[in-house]
Amino acid sequence: MKVNNQKRIAADVLKCGVNRVWFDESRLDEIKEAITKADIRRLIGDKAIKAKPLQSTSRAHARKILEQKRKGRRKGSGKRKGKRTARLSDKVVWMIKVRLQRNFIKELRDKKLIAPGNYRILYRKVKGGFFRSKRHIKLYITENKLVQNVKK
Repeated sequence: MKVNNQKRIAADVLKCGVNRVWFDESRLDEIKEAITKADIRRLIGDKAIKAKPLQSTSRAHARKILEQKRKGRRKGSGKRKGKRTARLSDKVVWMIKVRLQRNFIKELRDKKLIAPGNYRILYRKVKGGFFRSKRHIKLYITENKLVQNVKK
């Protein structure tokens, strides 16, 4: 049963492509007899002819990749573009480092492992970018014997 003309007319009326036109299989005899645009419009109103919904690109793969990235996968050197500073700016790196160092020397002061005067000196050195890391602070404290005797 050929309904090519009806399909073409329906596509014109529905303002879509021929491949998106759907015919109700049980009403094909009725559709075959429709030869004018008015007949096609009536069948569209009766839901015998419909336009299939538009199909877009699936996001399933993108969601899967995002889930993996959240787990820490797909972040190796082969996936990176640009310098290290493109991912984290110099300022952010500095802020993270300084906050860590300041919190560390505050802990030492609160536990009374260093004197308040030494805390001030260390604080200023942290601000000046003297220390590379927390480990560097530990090294500096032991070398310069800034650790107080813990009273028992």
